[in-house]
Formats: sequence, C-alpha cells, structure tokens
Amino acid sequence: MSTSTSTAAVQLDTEFKRGLGLYASTMVVVGSMIGSGIFLVSAEMGRQTGSPGLLLTAWVLTGVLTLAAALSYGELAAMMPRAGGQYVYLREAFSPLWGFLYGWTLFMVIQTGTIAAVAVGFARYTGYLIPWFAEDRYLVAPIHFSSGYAISLSTVQLLGVALIALLTWTNTRGLDWGKLIQNVFTTTKTGALIALIGAGLFVGWNPEAVSANLGDLWTPRGAVPIAPGLDATTGYGLLIALCVAQVGSLFSADAWNNITFTAGEVKDPRRNIPLALALGTVIVITLYLLANAAYLVTLPFDAIQQAPSDRVATATLEAIFPGLGAMIMAIGIMISTFGCNNGLILAGARAYYAMGRDGVFFRRAGTLNEHKVPAWGLLLQGIWAAVLILPRTYNTTTQSYGNLYGDLLTYVISAALIFYILTIAGLFRLRVKMPDVDRPYRAFGYPIVPALYILGAAAVLLVLFTYQTATTWPGLVIIVAGVPAYLFWTRRT
Repeated sequence: MSTSTSTAAVQLDTEFKRGLGLYASTMVVVGSMIGSGIFLVSAEMGRQTGSPGLLLTAWVLTGVLTLAAALSYGELAAMMPRAGGQYVYLREAFSPLWGFLYGWTLFMVIQTGTIAAVAVGFARYTGYLIPWFAEDRYLVAPIHFSSGYAISLSTVQLLGVALIALLTWTNTRGLDWGKLIQNVFTTTKTGALIALIGAGLFVGWNPEAVSANLGDLWTPRGAVPIAPGLDATTGYGLLIALCVAQVGSLFSADAWNNITFTAGEVKDPRRNIPLALALGTVIVITLYLLANAAYLVTLPFDAIQQAPSDRVATATLEAIFPGLGAMIMAIGIMISTFGCNNGLILAGARAYYAMGRDGVFFRRAGTLNEHKVPAWGLLLQGIWAAVLILPRTYNTTTQSYGNLYGDLLTYVISAALIFYILTIAGLFRLRVKMPDVDRPYRAFGYPIVPALYILGAAAVLLVLFTYQTATTWPGLVIIVAGVPAYLFWTRRT
C-alpha cells in the first residue's frame, strides 16, 4: 500500500457534517445492538446449555468477548476516524481485497439481512395490535420457483418493506433526522428494557422459580443434543454447548461496531468513538445480563426453555401481568426494532460510501447529496434489504414457510466472527506497519486483552465449524463469492 493511501486513512473526513456528539454516538451503539434478540434467544440458549448457571455464563462470555473487541476497536477508530470504519481498518491492515470482502459480506447479508429481519420483526409484532398484518394474509400468494423456495408478499412483508423505505428516506434528509430518530427511540427502548427488568426483579419475583433456578444453578435439565451423543451433561459437552450458545447471544449483541462506519460525522471522533464503543457495550451487556436475571427470578427454567415461539420476555410479562403481557411486549419490541433499524440503516450506508469512493462499489454510492449524507448508498442498501424480505424458504415436510434472510444470517454469523478476529489481528499488524501514527487511545490491556479475544473467538469459531457445519460453511461461500466481484470492480477502474 502506498504511503499516501495510508496517510489519507488517518486524516479526518472533511466532506461530512459533524453532528454526532458523545451521547448521539453512544445511542448509535446501544440502538444498533438492542433489537429483538434479547427478548427471544434465551429460550434456545437455555435448551443448549441446560442449566441456569450455564445460561448466565454464556451471556457473561458474550459480554467479555464483545467488550474486549470494542475496547480494541477503539484504538483503530481513534487512529483512523474515517467513514467506513471496519472496512477501512481491514483495507489498511491487510489489503484492499480484505476490506472489500468485508464490505461485500456486509452489503449482501450482514447489514441488509439484519435490516430485513428487524423490519419483519417489527411487522410481526405490529400484528398483535393490528391483526390485518399477518404472515398468512397474502397480497401475492407464494409463487414457488423450486421445491424449497418461493416468493411472496404478505401484509407483514409489505409493512417490513414500508418500514425500510420510510427510514431510508428520513436518513436521506440529513444526519439531524437520523440522529433525532435514533436518540428518541433508543432512549425509549432502553427505558422499556429497564422497565422489563424492574418488573421481573421486583414485581414478578417468584420464590419457587428463584429457589429452583438460583438455588440450583448447575444441575443439567432439559438440555438438547448439540450433536449425536453430545450435550451439556458432560464436561466436554458443556464447553461445546457454551460455544454453540454464542450464536444467539453474539447475534443479539452484534452491530456495536456500526458507530465506526459513521466516523466522518462524529464530533471529535478520536475521543468520542472509543468512549461510545466502551459506554455503549457496557450499557447493553449489563442490561442483557439483568434481563436474563429477571427471566430466572420470574419463570421456572423449563418455562424459559419451552417459551411459546421462544418469546421469553413475553412469557415473563404474561406471568406478571396476565392477559396484558403480550400486548406490552409487542409495543416494546416495536419501539426497539424501529430504533434498531434506524441505526443499522444510518450506519451501513457509510461503509458503502467508503467502498464507492475507493472504486470497489457503485461510484454513486461514494457521493453525498445536498444534505451531506450518502443518499445513493442508503438507496442501494434499502432496495437490497427490501428484496431480501420477499424470498421464502419452504419446508416440504411440514409445508411451512420460512424466510431466506434468516438462513443467510445464520450462515454469516460465523463469517462476521472471522472479520472481527481479522480486524483485531490488524491491530497488532498496524502497530508494526504504522508505528509512528498518532494513537490518541491505545487498546486497553494490549496485547493481552486483544489476544484473549482472538483466542476466545477462534475457539467459538472452531466449534461452530465442527459441530454446526450446515450453518457455517455456507458463510464462507458468500465471502469467497466476493473475490470475482472484487476483480470485476477493480478492472472497471
């Protein structure tokens, strides 16, 4: 890489409007992390881990990994406060190809697939209040184009597409619109999550559940097999279960890195981005641990494991407020998913802006509109996210429909972990490659904390590739498919 390219990477962007202070930046971190996962994934994690103690341990492990990664990213963000964030870090640490492969996977699935999933989650819970929105109320009935796939447009899908369109449009009107929505909805949903926690810990306190769960933290019960003959009832199975359970908890705690994409719009980014990463992840992980504590003091463990449709938070509120819990939770999740999607939409387009500016994506994505935002990147992201809502998977045995983006997101959870590991490995590489660059913040606990993250995440990744092959190896195919795309873009320039 040329010296001029490296020098440009550490300079401040001047083309954006710097409108995100520390509070707004922290709201981007918190708002992008808290979606609907915390209200759902503890059921599956409970089945995998088989005991209250291991369920909490799995969440603690997620918290340690996430915080270690965020503290490490802080150095990269302070060193290279450019729009594009993680894309820029990988480009500078390794090569433009690695930066592109991350941006490619981000656009194809990670960001857009998550936007699609969150939008449909919003629409599903709207159906609790307005029954017209239902997954089996079709405007266009499923049209099968193979034995396992179809395309359809239900009222839920329509509302999901409409939500993406609305938030994409508001974000094209300027940073102030996106910031306002983010601050209002993130503050509201954080308050709602705190209210859920308070209701569980103080109103829903169930002496029988407390005695059974907290009085007997470690005895396995109801553990499902991770692989034939392997579950959490043995020492080795316990370790494997903890790693496999990270799929749910890490996904629920993901998107903390989105603030790095918006570095060009953060005031005093060398100070505020590292602080926002640390504050935001600490806030969210603390709330997640407390939420699980609230579940455990309200519900017996088997009720957590067997919560209808895995809606643990709904079951918790139903136990506290019979007949009202589902409606209260629906409103809470609607607020949460609305704010989450705004943060994802706002941040993602900045990565495509950096790619377009580098000539490895559509050129127009690398331009700003009159409101100083990457409108074309927002538009492309919105279109693709909306497209991902329409295809359905079809189970011929149960004759039921699923969502294609759900499978794609499952596939790329491991891929996202690969890029996190590579990015933190890039921290070590850049200490050697660019030793004289100013680092206003240096990674906490370097080199031990970043190294421990790499080892811990690599162990989780190894287990997933060994025991969850059907949902991990396809993620590598998506990444590798980016190589010919990279050659296409670079040969055009």
